Amino acid sequence: MDDNARPHRILAVEELLESEDITRLDWPAYSPDLNSIEHVWDALGRRIAAHLHHPENTEQLKQMLIEEWALLPL
Repeated sequence: MDDNARPHRILAVEELLESEDITRLDWPAYSPDLNSIEHVWDALGRRIAAHLHHPENTEQLKQMLIEEWALLPL
């Protein structure tokens, strides 16, 4: 996969991919719909927003995210 970001296009990366006979799969830049983790963050955000009591600080938010993460279906 490759989102065409500059670090992915430097000569050292090109040479490594070629030496390992790795075929590059082009990936549209900034495509959150194609990035699985973006769907996970969306699901977590929706679950947190559905709580009656919203987190009051980052520690509460962190704890809620951990709890909701554990409840996500595999």
